Order: sequence, then structure tokens, then C-alpha cells
Amino acid sequence: MSSFAQLISNITQDVYESLKLAVEIGKWPDGRKLTQEQKELSLQAVIAWELKNLPEEERTGYMGPQECSSKSEPIPNLLFKSNTVH
Repeated sequence: MSSFAQLISNITQDVYESLKLAVEIGKWPDGRKLTQEQKELSLQAVIAWELKNLPEEERTGYMGPQECSSKSEPIPNLLFKSNTVH
């Protein structure tokens, strides 16, 4: 049997799109429900195919550059006013 990498290299754009849709809706094109194992293997195949064929920003799960919003905006102190004497 072929290795996983060989199988991925043989996936066409049409097969990739069919696998991706099946994972998204949980059903094969003929309406049969995917088993948990089929979902896992199909998702692995989709991610592996995307890694090889798509730029990072088009891949499943891409979230873009992340920065903590607290770095740019100070958090207001809602409990105490700054001019309160303790």
C-alpha cells in the first residue's frame, strides 16, 4: 500500500474539494454520514493537501497575524478612580 504522502500527492483539486465539503457537512456526496475515523482521516488529507498546494493564508485554520489587543489599548480601571484617596 502507498504511503500517506504518496496518497496526498495523487489527490486532485476536485477530490480535495469533495473531501473538504464532506468534512464540513459530515456527509459524503451520496448522503452517507462520515464515521469519526473517516472525518479524522479526511481532515488530515485536506490539511496535508493544503500544506503542499495552497499559500498559508488560504489554508484551513489560518487566522492571520495575531496581536493581543491589550497591547494597544489600556484597560480602564472600573473599580477605582485614579483620584480616590485610600
